Parts: sequence; C-alpha cells; structure tokens
Amino acid sequence: MTTDPSAPWLIAGLGNPGPEYARNRHNVGFMVVDLLAERIGGKFKRAGKAQAQVVEGRIGPPGPLNRRVILVKPMSYMNLSGGPLSALRDFYKVPVGNIVAVHDELDIDYGVLRLKLGGGDNGHNGLKSMTKVMGSDYHRVRFGIGRPPGRMPVADFVLKDFGAAERKELDYFVDRAADAVECLVIEGLERAQSTYNS
Repeated sequence: MTTDPSAPWLIAGLGNPGPEYARNRHNVGFMVVDLLAERIGGKFKRAGKAQAQVVEGRIGPPGPLNRRVILVKPMSYMNLSGGPLSALRDFYKVPVGNIVAVHDELDIDYGVLRLKLGGGDNGHNGLKSMTKVMGSDYHRVRFGIGRPPGRMPVADFVLKDFGAAERKELDYFVDRAADAVECLVIEGLERAQSTYNS
C-alpha cells in the first residue's frame, strides 16, 4: 500500500486515560506520543466532540519531506480506541495507510521495536477495536514489553507499572520509538524497518 504524501498522518498512541494508568506497560503508546508532542512544541487538548486528545503539527525538515501530523491519545479506554480514532480519521480525511498505532506488544522482548503494515491484533484490545472500525491496513509501531513472569495473568502484567530495572532504560526506549515513528512518517516503512526493527 502506498501512502499519500500530501495527506496528513494520524499517529495514535494507545493507552488508558487517568493518572492511575499513566506509567503502566499498557500505556507506552501514550508515552511515545507525549514525547512526539514535546518535540514539536505542542500540548494535548480535547478534540471537539471526539473522545480524544490531539496535537496538530509538523514533523520533518522543511520541504517535500515535511509532514503534517495529528498526534492522538484516545480517552475512551483501550478496548474502545477505534471509535474516537475513526471519528478523527474522517474529520481530518486521513487515508488508512497514513494511520500509525503505537502500542505495547507482549510477544516481543522489552524495549525491542517492530514496525509493520497491517496484520492481526494478537489479542491486543486497542488494535482489535481499531481494526473493527477501519480494517487492518494501518501501520503499527510495536513496543516490546515481554511476557509476564510465572503465572501472572496478562491483564495484571500490562496494567502494572514498568519494574525498577525496566525504568532505568524506559526513557531511552521511548525516545527510540519516537525516532522510529518520525522515520516511518518522513522516509517510509522500508527505511524505518531497516533502521529500527531490532
């Protein structure tokens, strides 16, 4: 699928709203778009009637590689992410190939990134909700969080904060994921994969 260079990009960090979830493993998508917003000097604010917060801005050098972006944090809770994102996609007229979901991924080691276009949801409720309303042909930036230890239920693991050892490297990994999103939007999936797919 080719992307439309003149169309805006919708970059969705997936997570749960509220301070009690802010540092959870499941909220790493929010962490990445928060950093992207900081880089472009924007502050998240309520998106009209949509149940989401947005920042509008531009990424990339001046000229043909400069891209208009809408950074989004759905405020509907993870398993209902698709509704607000679908509304914003329609409002901003974003083709599905210009949508990026940044999310936690259990089946990848902590801190490892995998970028891809399309595919299944792998049991991730945020992706499941997105795919239900807009199909599966959007980009994903998958941020590895690893599997839960022992017999800990997956739901408990993803809704816990990163452990002390993980937190030492978290800022570095979030920074690298933000770099990967920028590379994807500016230079395309193939270049981003060759650079960031560990």
